[in-house]
Amino acid sequence: MVAGACPLDCPDGCSWTVTVEDGVATKLRGRRDHPFTQGTLCVKVNQYLEHTRAPDRLLYPLRRTGPKGAGSFERITWDEALGEIAERLGDIRATWGGEAIWPYWGTGNLGHLQGMRGPAGARLWNVLGASEHVMSICSVAGTGGVRLATGAKQGIDPESFAHAKLILLWGANTLSTGHHLWRFIKESNAHVVAIDPVLTRTAKQADEHCALIPGTDGALALGLLHVVLSLGMEDRDYLAEHTLGWAEFREQILKFPPAKAAAITGVPEWQILALGERLARTRPTAIRAGMGMQRHAGGGAALRLLACLAGVTGDWQHLGGGLSYSTGGSFGGDFAALRRDDLRRKPARRLVMTRLAEGLLDVTDPPVKALFVYGANPAVSAPGQNAVRRGLAREDLFTVVFDQFPTDTADYADIVLPSTMQTEHMDVHTGYGHLYLGWNEPAVAPAGECLPATELFRRLARRMGLTEPSLYDSDEELARQLLGSGHPSLSGITLERLRAEGWVRLNFPADEIRFLKGFPTPSGRLEFVSDGEVAGYTPAREVADQDLARRFPLVLVSTASHYFMNTIFANRPGLARRAGPPSVAVHPEDAARRGLADGQQARVFNDRGSFTARILVTDAVRPGVAATTKGQWPKLTGGSTVNSTVDERDADLGRGAVFHDNRVEIEGWSP
Repeated sequence: MVAGACPLDCPDGCSWTVTVEDGVATKLRGRRDHPFTQGTLCVKVNQYLEHTRAPDRLLYPLRRTGPKGAGSFERITWDEALGEIAERLGDIRATWGGEAIWPYWGTGNLGHLQGMRGPAGARLWNVLGASEHVMSICSVAGTGGVRLATGAKQGIDPESFAHAKLILLWGANTLSTGHHLWRFIKESNAHVVAIDPVLTRTAKQADEHCALIPGTDGALALGLLHVVLSLGMEDRDYLAEHTLGWAEFREQILKFPPAKAAAITGVPEWQILALGERLARTRPTAIRAGMGMQRHAGGGAALRLLACLAGVTGDWQHLGGGLSYSTGGSFGGDFAALRRDDLRRKPARRLVMTRLAEGLLDVTDPPVKALFVYGANPAVSAPGQNAVRRGLAREDLFTVVFDQFPTDTADYADIVLPSTMQTEHMDVHTGYGHLYLGWNEPAVAPAGECLPATELFRRLARRMGLTEPSLYDSDEELARQLLGSGHPSLSGITLERLRAEGWVRLNFPADEIRFLKGFPTPSGRLEFVSDGEVAGYTPAREVADQDLARRFPLVLVSTASHYFMNTIFANRPGLARRAGPPSVAVHPEDAARRGLADGQQARVFNDRGSFTARILVTDAVRPGVAATTKGQWPKLTGGSTVNSTVDERDADLGRGAVFHDNRVEIEGWSP
């Protein structure tokens, strides 16, 4: 059996083993000895070996032969592909400068060597002086908010949820998007509350469901804290000794009595009062915040408030108390050694991944003349889908796509390159929902002529005649550099040990109480006030726009699918059948008002675009809210998808995405 780790964009970062017989991977199992994976994988990854052998897998380099978007290609050799890429990138750099090249990567692989963690290829792009790619599509707004309060990205160890007495799953559909946490939740015997606009799989299993209007999470947090204050149950000793700016933040809380919070959030006042009292009287309380709740104009402010909430109640001082958003900042790997930003001659302009259409259609100094896409499918996953397609269709844009399958984005490429999959290359992994480091050993030879990302960029650098020695470091050398930071989290963890054991826990004791000895903020305290700004409620822009609501009355959320991982696996026939065709859930009142029937085809639209979906009439969504799932490939479902309706606007922090700050209308449709 060969040790490995799941590379996908999930907090659980599972460790697995691959059974190999006669050079063929025949069995994939979650590691039974891994404290978080505990022998189980998810419904998606259970079929990963079959996915590596799928008939539509890319196995050879391809060159476009038809119009962009048509998906018409011919097979070429690697020598031809690398020669053409090297020549085109070299010419573009000589004519327009390195910033005319946009390396665009996503979260298709979270590996530290092959994926976006390093990211793969960073050294090459630094040497070329390419535009800097800003990863803004996932969690950046929430990360910014948490850091304002605590000074750190990471929160509490998710395993400590086993010690909680009250658990708030805030915008987190745990059973579909990281189900291993559920084991620790069940161990706790805590009262579990799912705070979510949709009655998800997780909400159905929770003790209580709190169905709020999307984007109003911050108002709910302040309303709950108002109840805590009204009962005199704030932890005054903790506030005095461990926080900064309490007087100013207290004034913010007092502006949100339960009646006002109820009017904003749509949550009944009685439920806010009851949950607020439970919060006031229950220690420890653990909060699990999902990524979806911060994808709106006030997303960063909302996550900041959740971190502050745990300060008012004093939960940060208890094992099993506090906020868990990401554990990503716990790993002290030497990312600077991987990226080698020192190879840049000068700082480059920054291009934001959620503004791909803007970058391709509007940026002119210099224009983007080359796009190199890997670990991403922006034709589907980026906002402003119709404009993105127009940008990708530019004949003067040289586009390379490095992928495992012929995605919608690949259809627009000039050159398509085949990538290895997880069983075929070496990598180092960390989850963002636990504290374990994982090793991925290649179990089988690459399929066809597929290459790992690291090898691709080594070969491309050589073909371009670049002489910087670090461009040619081997995968083992890269892994050693990553693990050689000397950071306390990695004390005693060598490459040899990690490779031999398959997984190792980072150096954090299981009973550690995060921030008990202080916060890594300028003051050393939890900061309710940072840089002179008091934590408070920032409304979601479209959700709060009542003029817009008269034209587009429904707030649309696009949640994670139980069967797809972003857009990965959407081309798996079995999983696609289980997921069903694109659908949109609406409340019976909203369906009746529009004359919509269950199972009917409908058009979901706003001024930015539209998509068609099957109507699902259900009280699993509250009135005024519509819900669909993301990840469908337009080429397989007959047209546009939900992101055709989403704006390229920024969230309040980090230029994050606003997928859930989106108003639409729905009407019946027939082909």
